[in-house]
Formats: sequence, structure tokens, C-alpha cells
Amino acid sequence: MKTSTTLIALAVSLALSGAAFAGPDAPLPKDLPPYAPDKPLPVPQIEKKTLANGLEVWVVPRDGVPRVDYVLAVRNAGFAADAAAAPGFASLLAGLLTEGTAKRDSRGIAEAAQGFGGGIGASTANDGITVSANALTQHAGGMLELLAETVRTPSFPENEVRLAQANALQGLKAAEAQPSFRANRALLAATYGDHPYARVQQTEASIEGVTQAALREAHALRFHPDRALLVVTGRIEPAEAFALAEAAFGDWDPVGEEAPDTPSARRTAAPSHVLLQRDGSVQSTLRIGRPAIAATDPDYVPAILTGTVLGGGFSSRVNQNLREDKGYTYGASAGFAPSRVGGRIQAGADVRNEVTGASLAEFFHEFTRLAKEPVPAQELEDTKRYVAGGYLIGNQLQGSVAGTLASNWLVGLPSDFLANYVPRIREVSGAQVQAMAKKYFDPKDQSIIVVGDAEAIADQLQPYGRFTRGE
Repeated sequence: MKTSTTLIALAVSLALSGAAFAGPDAPLPKDLPPYAPDKPLPVPQIEKKTLANGLEVWVVPRDGVPRVDYVLAVRNAGFAADAAAAPGFASLLAGLLTEGTAKRDSRGIAEAAQGFGGGIGASTANDGITVSANALTQHAGGMLELLAETVRTPSFPENEVRLAQANALQGLKAAEAQPSFRANRALLAATYGDHPYARVQQTEASIEGVTQAALREAHALRFHPDRALLVVTGRIEPAEAFALAEAAFGDWDPVGEEAPDTPSARRTAAPSHVLLQRDGSVQSTLRIGRPAIAATDPDYVPAILTGTVLGGGFSSRVNQNLREDKGYTYGASAGFAPSRVGGRIQAGADVRNEVTGASLAEFFHEFTRLAKEPVPAQELEDTKRYVAGGYLIGNQLQGSVAGTLASNWLVGLPSDFLANYVPRIREVSGAQVQAMAKKYFDPKDQSIIVVGDAEAIADQLQPYGRFTRGE
């Protein structure tokens, strides 16, 4: 029976693969039923309370598995809070939160989390740090206490700091060998200039400069309850969740200096053209971009849909053009990356040396075409379904709901954006998409970063302007 089931699964997989690689114009089988209407994301009942110390608590009760998920988000604690001389510091700060506290070492934290039937970890973004945890419902209180312990009293043990530094240095060495790392770093600098959003990649000096004292100082400066949100989702009643939050965080005092708010990022920049040398490279890594919008900008929703039409999936225009039609690359993309006080657009691909200039031409052709020609109704509808479907699928699990709410809050979006996003996507018109393309994808406004062998590709770049050379 197992072999039979495996063969059937393989046959289905091959059939689906054949359909997938038949190309976008291949006819669908006849007599397929029509698509069902989009199912709206169930509007969660979010109960809210602010503790006396300023900590916001949102509770989303959900039936289902006997589990509770927590996400604690702290604003002004992420990459944007890092000093200019210490880019990427926040990634080490977040990673070390769960490696030792005033009560436990890293093993003790891990064993406690496993004993509660869950796990705990932290991550970093431009605008903040999030610490996530989950546990079986009967251990909801114990896990929240452990979460509070890691957030409030991390000890940053010397041995764990040294290990994290060693791992980060190895990771950096591997990353710097990748042309995409160099290209992204150059494009961030071209987009944001000296703004903190440009400083998300670690350097050898920034890693080696991390000390236990620096981590403790940064923690005291960045982690304050009055700039934090705790999201609780799962099989738990609001009253119980609020009581547990009060017990775990109620005596967390907002004392001492706080990290300053991140200044607004620029909305425009003079385009930069940079060619970074990679000796002997047989391909070119292309990055194209410019400053754009914050997540709270009125253009946000139509811009996201515009980016998806242009380069947000396999069926997007730049991927179909450069990969499927021309065979220049294994994949091409384009889209928006908004943050709390600014954002950017980025497009890119890795292409063969001999089609470097032609690939740039095709990117700009698609930018211009989207601005000049209305999006066909069926393409627009298909893209809306793709965006809506991905969002709905991505927010089925209660942990995902908690993470989305926390991430939205970090960039300034309200709690009801969770439920309103899909309806707002559905409302975007073809005219709005065209307007977004005109506004943000004009080729003359784009910076161009190329990593490759100048001897092989420099002549192809001449039509796009003067390129400065870099190593």
C-alpha cells in the first residue's frame, strides 16, 4: 500500500509539474469549474489592554490545537537603532537574548521551553526586535514567564558572546563570497545614503566590536515596556491572558534613556551607477532600485499589487520576460520593501555575461510598459487572487496571525489592517497600478548596481550611464 500511494503521489506530482512547465500560454483543461469566490480572512476579535507601564497587550482567542503563541515586539530596537560604526549589531543582540539570563544558561532556557511543549527565539528587522514563543495551553503561564525573563534580564554570557561572534564572522565570510550580498549592500547605500536603513549588513569590525558591556548598554537603551507590544493568540481567554501578562511584565519599569526614534528616510535620490568587480565571473548580478514609501503611505496597498504584477512571483512580468521568454536567468524579481519611516523598490536577477546589457533593457522595458499600458483585466484579477490567496494561507496558523499583527504594528499599521488587507487589494484598479508604475518605476530614477567582470561586461553598460568602479 505504501508503494502504491507513493507512485500515485509521484504521478500527480509529475502531472502538476508538466502543467507548471508548459508555459503561461498553455491552455487549461476544458470544463474546469470556475474559481470560487475569495474567502475573507476571519476578522479576529482582538481584545486590547495597556498595562500601567505602557506595554500594549493584544489577545486573539482561537479554537483549535491546545497551544498558545506569544510575540513580543519592541520598536526602535532593530537595525535602525545601530550606530553607524556598528551595522548589524541588532542581529547579535536579538540572537543572544535567549542564550542566558540572570537565572538560567542557554541550556536551561532551551530545556524549560521544551518542557512547556514549545520553543522560544528572537529575530531582527529594521524597525524592531521580536521575541516569539509558544507552549501547550496548560503551560501558558510558565512560557510567558520565560519570555519575560529572556526579554527583561538577559545576561549575555561571555562564552555565548564569543561563540556568536565566531559564528557571525563565518557567516559573513560566506556571505561576502556571494555577489548578491555585495550588490544589495551597494544598492542600500545608493537608496538610503547615510540613513540607518542602509546599515543592516554586518561587517568584520562591527562583529568583533561586540562586547558584553555593549550588549547590556544597548539592551537597557532599547528594551522599554512603553515601546513594546505583546500579542497573545490561541486557546486562551482574554482575562487569563491579561492576568498572565500583568504577572510577567507588570513590574517592568520604563526607566532610563530610550533609543531615539528613527528619522524619516529620503523619498528620492540621485541615481547611482556602480560596477563592482568580480574577477572571472561568468555572470552578472543586477540590482535596480530607488527610495520609495513607508508602510503607512496611502500608496502602500496599490504599490504592493503593482510590485507583484511586475516582479512578485513566477508569473510576474519580469520573470516571464527574462526567464521564460529570453532565457537570460533562472529568476527575476521586482517589488516594494516598505518600513516604518521609509522604503524602497528593488529589482534584480543573475544573468549570463553576454546578456547583461540586454537584461537591463528588458527590466526597463517592463517598467515603462506597465506605466504606459493598462494592465489587462484578467492579469489584474489573477494577480489579486495570487496576493489574496498567499496572504490568507500565510495567516491560517495562530502563530502567523500573532507575527503578522506584531510586524504590522512595528511599521505603524493598525490592528485592523490584518483583516482589511485583502479587501483593499481587491479594490485596487488598473489605473492605480499604472499610476504607481509611473510614479516609482521611471527608469531615469533608478540606481543600477552590477557585480561582475568588467572586462566582459563594461561595454554593455555604456548606454545606461557612467558607472563608477568598485571592488
